[in-house]
Amino acid sequence: MNIDTSNGHPAMNYPEHIRTYKGFLRGAVVLTVLVGLLLIFMLITLV
Repeated sequence: MNIDTSNGHPAMNYPEHIRTYKGFLRGAVVLTVLVGLLLIFMLITLV
């Protein structure tokens, strides 16, 4: 991921921002998969 930091605020920590964003995306994907697995489990056991 390339970010043009030439117009950014000098106090902005871009590497930390990118690391946090990647962590957020990873968490969102994991949560989505877990909810999908829970729904499949409920479909099998409750129906």
